Amino acid sequence: MTNTSHQPSRRDVLKWFAGIPFLPLGAMATATTLAGCNDSKDSAVVTPPINAAKLKSAKFTAMPAPSLSNAAAMATTTVASTLAVTWDDNTKTEYTLGYKAFFNTGVEVDHLAGGKIIAGSYYDIHNQPIIDKSVAGKERQFFSDCPDGSSLIHLAGATVTGVTNPVFHVVQFEYTSKDLAGGDMYGKLPSPIAVLTLNQDQKTGHLELKKYANVDMSKVHGLWITCGASLSPWNTHLSSEEYEPDAFDQIGTSLSMLKAYSQNLYGNENSANVYNYGHLPEIILDGKGSATAKKHFCLGRISHELIQVMPDNRTAIMGDDYTNGGFFMFIADKEKDLSAGTLYVAKYTSELNETSTAAIQWIKLGHTDSQTIENLVNVRGIKAENIMESLAEAPQDLTGYTQIVLSKKKLWVKLKEANNGFTKEEIELAAAFLETHRYAALKGGSMAFTKMEGTTVNIKDKVAYSALANIQDSMIENTSSWVATHNVKFKKAIKAGGVLAHDLKGSIVDHSNALMNSEWVPYQSHMLIMGEDISADALGNTANPDKIASPDNLKFSETFRTLFIGEDSGNHVNNFLWAYNVDDKSLTRILSTPAGAEATGLHAVDSINGWTYIMSNFQHAGDWGSIHNVVKNQLTPLINQNYNNGFAASVGYITADPVTPSVVKKA
Repeated sequence: MTNTSHQPSRRDVLKWFAGIPFLPLGAMATATTLAGCNDSKDSAVVTPPINAAKLKSAKFTAMPAPSLSNAAAMATTTVASTLAVTWDDNTKTEYTLGYKAFFNTGVEVDHLAGGKIIAGSYYDIHNQPIIDKSVAGKERQFFSDCPDGSSLIHLAGATVTGVTNPVFHVVQFEYTSKDLAGGDMYGKLPSPIAVLTLNQDQKTGHLELKKYANVDMSKVHGLWITCGASLSPWNTHLSSEEYEPDAFDQIGTSLSMLKAYSQNLYGNENSANVYNYGHLPEIILDGKGSATAKKHFCLGRISHELIQVMPDNRTAIMGDDYTNGGFFMFIADKEKDLSAGTLYVAKYTSELNETSTAAIQWIKLGHTDSQTIENLVNVRGIKAENIMESLAEAPQDLTGYTQIVLSKKKLWVKLKEANNGFTKEEIELAAAFLETHRYAALKGGSMAFTKMEGTTVNIKDKVAYSALANIQDSMIENTSSWVATHNVKFKKAIKAGGVLAHDLKGSIVDHSNALMNSEWVPYQSHMLIMGEDISADALGNTANPDKIASPDNLKFSETFRTLFIGEDSGNHVNNFLWAYNVDDKSLTRILSTPAGAEATGLHAVDSINGWTYIMSNFQHAGDWGSIHNVVKNQLTPLINQNYNNGFAASVGYITADPVTPSVVKKA
């Protein structure tokens, strides 16, 4: 994490958005290379001079939303924004921003072990390629069009053959949209995670892909729908498993998806255990271009979008991308170790709405370690019927049952007594850590949120942020008989969503009046920024294109005092990446993804060898909905040309090119 007591030098901030070839908007023109800003206050070396000028402020200038007058810009990743940095001597440096892809998925890249490997490719439990056989005669290995969470990591002493200055980029692939025949493949393949070894040019900050390695998932039962991700303070990649399969679903979509997933992973549709998915995977690099995976079973089995670990190396807050989802927190027993700790769910004790500040009480769900829960699943063989009853219709005798709401459906739940060799204490642990949604609702948590997604933290101000992709359904008062009582009561639905802010402090007690061992506990929440629904405009947007819509990825930069916001919206024809300055409250559009694509992989890194980066991917370009009726006929040929007929997507980062590299202007 950033040391906020140190004010960055001029050289530190000049190296924001490392100077690599800048790709001009909408065309593959001859690239120019940032040659370093060797003005009178800079040296050409990486270490800044002792008397370097200091950063005073930084300001992004917005790019317009692409339009059909430049259809090419709508069909690719487009960056037409700028950055102006003002120093404490009132000089100013201006930059033009761009985008550089390391690769598009589906292409061959250099394998760490030698030879070639397909970027974004899928492997089974035996690390053998999974083959798309949907079109006879065109068989090929499956690869993803949906790269998502990423972490850029520097490890001291790292050595990779053929790489001078290795930096590692961990990228996970959430799913693939379709097979060659056009069949829906969502959730039917085990999500891969790759380690990219990049070479960092020490003079320009340029990152160049050198090696690619797939992470072995055979010892963690494969991964299920890996969505957002974050970088831990101890330099590991914290992944996610979203939309956990429902163990009580014996006939529906959840079961059929799990069977297809199991068939592709194990070669048998019944081998995958439902309780092995919905947890928190951690990817640990070896400094040689490879990594190992560990899956933590003690952070709750929820729709993990991504977590944010606080500077204490122990406290983690978690998004829950679900309807009737909750706001969860985990406090680890030991620093830099998520294998044991205590799980909590938030209960709002005053009303949270568009304008209020709502108080939080934390309900303790349980304390355990990962091995205990994994043993219950894979050694003891615990099943849903051992843990609780979950009925879709009210029983005649309601004794012992609690009515809850889960994914807009009323349920009547009751914990089981000791049975089949499982003690009452073990059943309560299993309920808390394997049936977390049901148990959190039963215990009185505010299970109200619709698609609470990315989380991040502003350390200096001690504020955390959660993305709410939508404010609707269970969050709106008096809309339906299935809305539970939970003190989250917005007056009207906002499909464009918003960002929720949480104030943090220590010396907080939980619902049982026990002191929680953390100085980073959210104790109240309020809305920071909201989108605006509109009637469809001429392009098809159903949310104001100059405001956020369905925020998903969130990352905060301490250096720039900026909250970066990536969209996953069915309300904007093109999804955007925004920069929100928390001091002057300005919102600036800085990147546009291809139409129909989601902005993913957002990761802001304040310093790697003095250079700072913003990573950005997208997924499923040309995923058309009714919002795209105006544009899809014109854009489909362009997207097909750019992205392998819609099967490919980009992994990359934002770049910077100085407007006047040898001149320092007076502000």
